[in-house]
Amino acid sequence: MTLQGWLLILAFVAILLALTRPIGTWLFALYEGRRTPLHLLLGPIERGFYRLAGIDPEEEMSWRRYAVHMLLFNAVLTLFTYAVLRLQGALPFNPQGLAGLSQHLSFNTAVSFATNTNWQSYAGESTLSNLSQMLGLTIHNFLSAATGIALAFALFRGFARRQASTIGNFWADCTRVTLYLLLPLCILYALFLILSGVPQSLAATIDVNTLEGARQTLATGPVASQEAIKMLGTNGGGFFNANSAHPFENPTALTNFVQMLSIFAIGFGLTWTFGKAVGNTRQGWAILSAMTILFLAGVTVAYWAESAGNPVLHQLGVAGANMEGKEVRFGTAASALFAVVTTAASCGAVNAMHDSFTALGGMVPLFNIQLGEVVVGGVGAGIYGFLLFAILAVFVAGLMVGRTPEYVGKKIEAREVKLAVLAIAVLPLIILGFTALSSVLQQGLAGPLNKGPHGFSEILYAFTSAVGNNGSAFAGLTANTPYYDGLLGVAMWIGRFFIIVPMLAIAGNLAAKKHTPESPGSFPTTGGLWVGLLVGIVLVLGGLTFLPSLALGPIADHLAMISGQLS
Repeated sequence: MTLQGWLLILAFVAILLALTRPIGTWLFALYEGRRTPLHLLLGPIERGFYRLAGIDPEEEMSWRRYAVHMLLFNAVLTLFTYAVLRLQGALPFNPQGLAGLSQHLSFNTAVSFATNTNWQSYAGESTLSNLSQMLGLTIHNFLSAATGIALAFALFRGFARRQASTIGNFWADCTRVTLYLLLPLCILYALFLILSGVPQSLAATIDVNTLEGARQTLATGPVASQEAIKMLGTNGGGFFNANSAHPFENPTALTNFVQMLSIFAIGFGLTWTFGKAVGNTRQGWAILSAMTILFLAGVTVAYWAESAGNPVLHQLGVAGANMEGKEVRFGTAASALFAVVTTAASCGAVNAMHDSFTALGGMVPLFNIQLGEVVVGGVGAGIYGFLLFAILAVFVAGLMVGRTPEYVGKKIEAREVKLAVLAIAVLPLIILGFTALSSVLQQGLAGPLNKGPHGFSEILYAFTSAVGNNGSAFAGLTANTPYYDGLLGVAMWIGRFFIIVPMLAIAGNLAAKKHTPESPGSFPTTGGLWVGLLVGIVLVLGGLTFLPSLALGPIADHLAMISGQLS
């Protein structure tokens, strides 16, 4: 580890903290439905959309109606993308003449992008046409991210409202987030990427002469526009197979730094929005403090492990940090930081191959996802996932002080606790169940390219990433098979929507309750004790559940490495 590396990490955190309030303020305006400076330009478009769709944006929805509209919207979009991918060969903007995708790959990809997972069992530049990239996938990049933020707004209203039967309007929330936040930011972001050297073209390929005098054909396409929403929306699906390790997606150290900032920016801002919504911004800062502690702990372990390198290679005379699978232009610090950022959020973009990390360095991204991806998390999904843990934490605190648990003025009763446990329990149940199944079935064992602990880690990471809606992978797993495409697709759908529905039920229950003022007997939820309790609950409930599986995978892999064995 170097001073330069730590300065990079500290500068990253400092800039994000400086951006938290401005971004949170803009999000709060959208949460309340207030006018913004962009309404003068985009307001007519918003109103036109409502008239065309027959939507009354002022009409409030109960939590059940909000959930039904959200589920139907995502189901229709999934079917639409499935059709685009299957019919790709007959559709325009296909300069390479690529054929339609198989049934199982189309299903996996459509579900993947609809759930904000962006798991890719294919190489984008050689599998998908420009139309499939722009229409089939990019539309999901916007709308899955907007859905996550809209759902966060719904839960915020549950905590903020008093004796109400509604939690907002799904269509209005989704439209405003897309029109006044994601779209303007992505236009500016895409222009920055184009100026930095990222292609934006409808051409299929270009031919170039290499330095050696040879002729090489390079794939191009509408990369910058997809790259912008890929990062801001914590989607992660790359235009190219190498993702953000590809120089056309991430050409410089500056673009690499900005990409990491953009992954976290909206997630950081939403914590301030929550505090503002419930009338106490210290509540938001407390949540952000807990997230930041967990994030910095992960960065420290990953950076240390990758800087320490591989002792087996050291004995062979290859000294230094572990640079396998990393871009020299980024180095160890920026690669480790990117890996932790992308898995602390539900982004899944990568600028280095996690399968090539050391055992402990690779365990950190895996563990981040297993925590429920609440260490900032995906846009919207991270904050509402963290609030589920907060409900359990305040329940534990209430037991300790002998009072009915209360959080931001709402009593937390048996129904909220049961729903929170149900939502949180989905993650380990599906991850461990599907991993166990794939570790014994022949179709599952045919996937990993490595044997022993590392091969098990490849399977475990795949289902962790799918259920956690992350999308990154230990790339040693051959996943484009009917078995893995099908099972991972089911895992992604469950991981997204089987958490959302109980969360919306909690929002509806909380909105109907009266506000309970704090009293001398209330457990404080803004100080250091509360932050420590939050961190402890996330680690105990989110982390210890997976300890046996980590012992069989990366921990066993690490012990083998230090004893001189390699997988």
